[in-house]
Amino acid sequence: MQCLYDYAIVRVVPRVERQEFINAGVIVSCQKQDFLAAHIELDEARLTALAPDIDLDAVRANLASIPLICLGGEAAGPIGRLSQRERFHWLVAPRSTMIQTSAVHLGRSADPRTALENLLDTMVRPRSRQCRPGTSESGPP
Repeated sequence: MQCLYDYAIVRVVPRVERQEFINAGVIVSCQKQDFLAAHIELDEARLTALAPDIDLDAVRANLASIPLICLGGEAAGPIGRLSQRERFHWLVAPRSTMIQTSAVHLGRSADPRTALENLLDTMVRPRSRQCRPGTSESGPP
């Protein structure tokens, strides 16, 4: 049975004033299935190409907190004591910092875990380069 879910893309915005960003993860919330999860996959090479002087340790630490907040509990600090829906809204609230989220979007799936993986594939993970027909080169035609 299909259910509705909300999702947002996690972005790293090295210099907020330039509004350039790298998609680094996805947060998915499905109330009907009592599901809230985030998966982070930071492409550090892409990020350092965009911002060579970025503090990667700070970025990693901030990104690592997102899945913990989704899980809730004491490891997530005071925010971990909020309800699942409140934690989702806290995570996706607009902010002007280096770690931001996209607008919240709506999807439909029988399995929010599968939806999370599909969103990672389409929005975060680099597209694999495919060989062009008749050549051994990779890349788009």
